[in-house]
Amino acid sequence: MQKKIFILTPALAILLAKQAAAHCPLCTMAAAAGAGTAVMLGVNQAAIGVFIGAFAVAIGFWIARLIKKKYIPLQKQLIILASFLTTVLPLLPIMQSYFPINIAMMGDYGSLLNSTYAINSFLFGSILGSIILAISPLISNAITKTRKGKTLPFQGITITFLLLIIAALLVQEVI
Repeated sequence: MQKKIFILTPALAILLAKQAAAHCPLCTMAAAAGAGTAVMLGVNQAAIGVFIGAFAVAIGFWIARLIKKKYIPLQKQLIILASFLTTVLPLLPIMQSYFPINIAMMGDYGSLLNSTYAINSFLFGSILGSIILAISPLISNAITKTRKGKTLPFQGITITFLLLIIAALLVQEVI
């Protein structure tokens, strides 16, 4: 009997939910599941970073939305930044894969605008994933406006996850 109640409780919570927000626990878990899957499949660290960065920012959005009272200016942005930094920075010593970027604009080689820079793949992917997660609600809103206020089923999570997968596939092939 207890097993049935345990199984039914999450199902009822999902069925009785009034509305899912753009950065809900479902989005957060989708980003985390994507990162875990990437690790298990052995993909490069930039692709893993895409999902970890998105996960960190989704957690930041979620926590910022839970705090109703505004205590300091830019509170929401600072919470999101803190979530990103406290998730990504501790992983940098573990994720030590780099790729080169050559900038040859002017000056002698070795100057600021004519040099080769080593970029941490994981950090690059994390920043890319966080940007994607931050702009996906804007894309979802644009689609809703185009459709005159109608949304597709699971539109927000679908757009977010699809963009993250595309970005991860691109960085997997390019980096």
